[in-house]
This record gives sequence, structure tokens and C-alpha cells, in this order.
Amino acid sequence: MADIGIDLGTASVLVYIKGQGTVLQEPSVVAINKNNNTILAVGEEARSMLGRTPGNITAIRPLRQGVISDYGITEKMLKYFINKAVGRPLMRKPRIAVCVPSSVTEVERRAVEDATRQAGARQVFVIEEPIAAAIGAGIDIARACGSMIVDIGGGTTDVAVISLGDTVVSTSLKVAGDNFDDAIVRYMRKKHNVLIGERTAEELKISVGTAYGRAVSASMDVRGRNLITGLPKTINVSSEEMQEALSDPVTSIIESVYMVLEKTPPELASDIADRGIVMTGGGALLYGLDKLIKEKTGINTVVAEDAVTCVAVGTGKYIEYVSAGKVNPKEMV
Repeated sequence: MADIGIDLGTASVLVYIKGQGTVLQEPSVVAINKNNNTILAVGEEARSMLGRTPGNITAIRPLRQGVISDYGITEKMLKYFINKAVGRPLMRKPRIAVCVPSSVTEVERRAVEDATRQAGARQVFVIEEPIAAAIGAGIDIARACGSMIVDIGGGTTDVAVISLGDTVVSTSLKVAGDNFDDAIVRYMRKKHNVLIGERTAEELKISVGTAYGRAVSASMDVRGRNLITGLPKTINVSSEEMQEALSDPVTSIIESVYMVLEKTPPELASDIADRGIVMTGGGALLYGLDKLIKEKTGINTVVAEDAVTCVAVGTGKYIEYVSAGKVNPKEMV
């Protein structure tokens, strides 16, 4: 059985299988019948139910801000995704590497490890997201050279400086893609007296969201509920408004980059100035965020190719790094 890498994200789960690449990418959402506590749907099918379920059915995210909030549901979700990715009954349990934010506690790390083993792993590697993101972005982390990664996921943003296969300086911030959505919902409520749902906020973020002024303004029609009349209402939202709406979470991310740079040893800081900053994760795709970081830090900043899948690919390849002796796993069972 080939080794498996799992990016167990707050917003989505990606599964990488050695030799096949990223074979699955689905939202980390589970729909449950509250009457008998049975799982009705997992992944994309469950996501389509968010905000649209009757009283006896609830669509939940079993992970919050990068850590497990519902252990039992996470275990069942993992088992479902592993079986779906492999596509056949497992004759032999696989080795599975799964990533966690860099700031998780030992208890949270153990919960991820246990859930992965219960889902069918023979051997579990728990690794930090910045390490996985760096490997997935094609950076040789084993070199004695500083590399800076900014991984913006759904629940957490991890900023780290990596050298000789490990993190030298890192921070994990509970501000990421979900906070962008929340900020948009709050802005629409405050500025337009319109209530919109999570999915609509995400569509706004992807279509016209921006962290840096666009050369050509963009806009999008949005439907929501007027909080004064209680009736449906359609309004046009511009990219300038989205820049205003997203300013707080974006500023928090910029500040965390500053903080890590301030703590970075001089030799590694020199390497980063030469090599630049690499951004990964779905949140890195927010328009202009790379330009804003470059403007604020003076360091060239690039978004990795296939930024969304970097962590999953790096998690899968991590096992090869361990086998080749390039890294020493912190957690190996």
C-alpha cells in the first residue's frame, strides 16, 4: 500500500497518495441527523447543506481553527475520505502523514494522531504545516539555508522560517480564510444592513475580494436578507468595499510576518532577503496579498504554484524525507 499524506484542514481535506498525486479535495463538513446521530453526508454533499438544513439535520465542521473540535466525527470523516481516495478495500494498513498547525498543544497533536490511527493507519507521522507547505512548494528544507513560508489555510495562518529540516522561528495565528468570510459577513451587515451566509461570503472573497488596490475595479451582485424589512435584497458590491472589509484580518497576517522576521537570526534573515517569501494555502490566493506583503516588508513575495495543494503534497512527500534521513520526525508511532 502506498504512503498517504493528509492535509486535515479546517475548511477542506486533501489526500495525497504517493505515485498518484492529490487524489481528493473536499470540504471538511459532515451532515448529521440529530434524531439518531447518524452521518447523512460528508464533504461536498454536506457542504451544499450548510445553512439549508431542517431542524433535525445539522451540517457541522468537526475542525475549528486547525484543531479537532469533535473527535468522533473527525475520525469517521477521515475514514470516509481515506476509503474514497483509495477506492478499494485496504489489504494492508498504510503509513499516513497528517499535518497540524505549528502551535498545537501535545494533547491536540495526540488527538489528531489517535483519530488517524483509528481511521486505518498502520503508522502515523504528525508534522507541522509550514514544513509540509515548504516541501510541497519545492523548497529543499534539508539545506542550511533560511526559507520563509506563509501558509494561510481556512482556520490558521502559519508563518515560519525553516532551515536544516526544522522550523527556527514560527508563529501560528488563528486568523485565516474563515476570518476573511466572517469579516465580509460583518461588513455587509454593518454597511448595507444585509445578512448573507457563509457560502455567499466565500463567493465574494474569491470573485472580488482584494488586499491591495486593483488596477481595474471589479464588482459582484449579492443576494441576502434585508435586516430592516426582512425581505430578500440584491446589492452590487465592489472590490474597494471588499478591501475595506478585509483590512483587519489582512493586517493581522502582515503583523505576524513582521513578528517572525524580527525574531529571525541575522544569517537566516539575509537568506530570506535573497530568496524571498513563499505563500501557500487557499488564503494566499486573495488578490494582492502577496503584493501587500512585499510592499510592507521590502522582500520579494511569491505565491507557490498550486498553493492549495502544497500542504497535502508536502505531507505525502514527508514520509519519503524521513525514509531518506533528511528529517527527524518529531512524532512517529
